[in-house]
Amino acid sequence: MMRAAIPHMYGQGFGRIINISSVHGLRASAFKSAYVAAKHGLEGLSKVAALEGGPHGVTSNCINPAYVRTPLVEKQIEDQAAIHGIDPDEVVEKIMLTESAVKRLVESDEVASLATWLASEHAGMVTGAAYTIDGGWTAS
Repeated sequence: MMRAAIPHMYGQGFGRIINISSVHGLRASAFKSAYVAAKHGLEGLSKVAALEGGPHGVTSNCINPAYVRTPLVEKQIEDQAAIHGIDPDEVVEKIMLTESAVKRLVESDEVASLATWLASEHAGMVTGAAYTIDGGWTAS
């Protein structure tokens, strides 16, 4: 997608690349090798795009949320509850949020709000960055 969009962005002298990465783009977790590797790769690609795009008015950043309340995550909660024989609330508390200081899932509108700002002209000097929405997971 970036390959297709960047020439147009360069041509108009303005563009915003906003990659949805993950807290796992910054931190590893056991049993998630493929996901962690893919997200680390996305982080690197985003930084290269930032360096190459800067002279053309194109920024590139990553948003790195922890677990976002989506149908996919809700299904993961149900599956983990069944596997471990515990209540779904316990899955969230004891498995998903153990690393977070703020003990709740990220809401999709929080991610959208950050993306909206990154897409704006107000974020013209913001490039090559990774923005966490992780309740403090990566603070330690």
